[in-house]
Amino acid sequence: MSYIKTVFNLAQFNELIASQKLTVVDYHAVWCEPCRVIAPIFQQLSTKFRHVNFAKVDVDQAREVSEKEGVTSMPTFKFYKNGSEIAKLTGANPEGLRLLVEQHAGTPEESGSSNLIVQGHGENHGIRNIFKKDNTYLESDVDEQLLISVPFNQAVKIHSLKIVAKDIEHAPKTIKIYANRLNIGFDEVDSIKETQTLELDETHYEENAIISLRFVKFQCVTNISLFVQDNLGDEETTIIKELHFIGSPVETTKMEHLKKTEQ
Repeated sequence: MSYIKTVFNLAQFNELIASQKLTVVDYHAVWCEPCRVIAPIFQQLSTKFRHVNFAKVDVDQAREVSEKEGVTSMPTFKFYKNGSEIAKLTGANPEGLRLLVEQHAGTPEESGSSNLIVQGHGENHGIRNIFKKDNTYLESDVDEQLLISVPFNQAVKIHSLKIVAKDIEHAPKTIKIYANRLNIGFDEVDSIKETQTLELDETHYEENAIISLRFVKFQCVTNISLFVQDNLGDEETTIIKELHFIGSPVETTKMEHLKKTEQ
């Protein structure tokens, strides 16, 4: 899964760099050997810094963009915030590129993203919205992926889920569930073994549908992380209207229930 946008025209470019988040644009050409050399580094950075916008501009295909930005050599990397250029790097310099991204990226919280909301771009609706019945919802941004972390105020046993979709096309399809794994990032979901993977279809979003979990694996849960990998309609974003966990608190043994052992 690529986290890099491809810019084809000036209107798309202007919309992208207007974000309050850092936007890093790689101006490249298919015939440029240094561009090909540094491309994997750019891809790695886009995976690590998911709260940053990464985009590519082919200077031959999107000539109006490269001309407007005065790009004359490739690769050129430009950094933008709120529609203004804040930094520039010319040439295939992996360390220089990494340092500039780190310098200007800020934190997920500063850019309006965190594990408890949605890491991505554009419109972020707080995770609290999916735990109440109203017209609010939770939506991803730059792609269909969502990473949601839900802490519980006590240990719980969970046997099933119920997900209410805003519409079936934007409803989650593949969900990886991680029990008691704190601070999972987008770049870690493939390297950490999930507790369970759900493959959902339209029947799971019917009015009374319940999604069963492997109950034995969710007997003492204090934190659940849900990684939504894709959606049913192959839409650009994923939307969840409501999320319900069905289970019960883990009962603790009360002292008065213990029998004294005769000495």
